[in-house]
Formats: sequence, structure tokens, C-alpha cells
Amino acid sequence: MTPSDQIDQLIAKLTDWRGKTLASIRKSILAADPEIAEEWKWMGSPVWSRHGMIAVGNAHKEKVKLTFSHGASLKDPDKLFNAGLDGKVWRAIDFFAGDAVNERALKNLIRAAIDFNQAKLTKKKASAATHAKASKSKTTRRTSS
Repeated sequence: MTPSDQIDQLIAKLTDWRGKTLASIRKSILAADPEIAEEWKWMGSPVWSRHGMIAVGNAHKEKVKLTFSHGASLKDPDKLFNAGLDGKVWRAIDFFAGDAVNERALKNLIRAAIDFNQAKLTKKKASAATHAKASKSKTTRRTSS
């Protein structure tokens, strides 16, 4: 069973407002970028990734939580984050019964997370290339001495 199938199954099992909310969140996430991958981690959590983890979704008894792995580094002009605000890395959006998903704002936040992941990846590649050049330069100097 694929991760997408597992997420479908989870949503189907949530026959109350939480299933509808998780489905709406998922729809907005996938609409934000066609290259977002769905994953299934930690024994039952939907995860969305592109160039690294974007967010994880969890249905709790009284809420649906969408946690952004680097939320503290993201600009949130629409003030979607309402949980984990004191954390140094993670930020979350807690959705309660009756809450609407602001699709436009959520898509913007997802795109900001993708941009953050891409920048982090680019920085890591540049650092690795610089390190490789430095190592090669040291090796060349040692062998030519």
C-alpha cells in the first residue's frame, strides 16, 4: 500500500469533522506544488515533503494538528500558526471543529516551507562543494610537495 493509499484510508476512518478537515488540508497542500510527495511515518502519520519535510498531520481527539518541521523559520503573514509558538524549530496549526481551512494562506505557507527547504539544500550543496575543493587542494599540495 502506498503512503497516499494509507492517507486515504486514515481520512476514511475519520468519519467526523476531523476526516473532512484533514482531507481539506491535504488538498491545499497538494495543490500548492505538484511535486510534493506524500509519506507515511511514525506508525501512522501523514507527512508531506519536497526537498525535505514540510509538515506532518495528526488527528487528535479534539483537533487536527498540522506541524511544520521548520515553522519557526517561516514568515506567517496570515497568522496561521497557533500552536508551538515558543518552539525554536517547529510551529503548528491546530484546527478545531468548525474551523475553516484558509486554502490561500495555507498554500502560501506550504510554498514558503518548500522555499526554505530548497535554500537549505542549496546551502548544504554549496558547503559540500567548498569542502570538497578544500580537501582536493590539500591533497594536491601534499602530493606535489
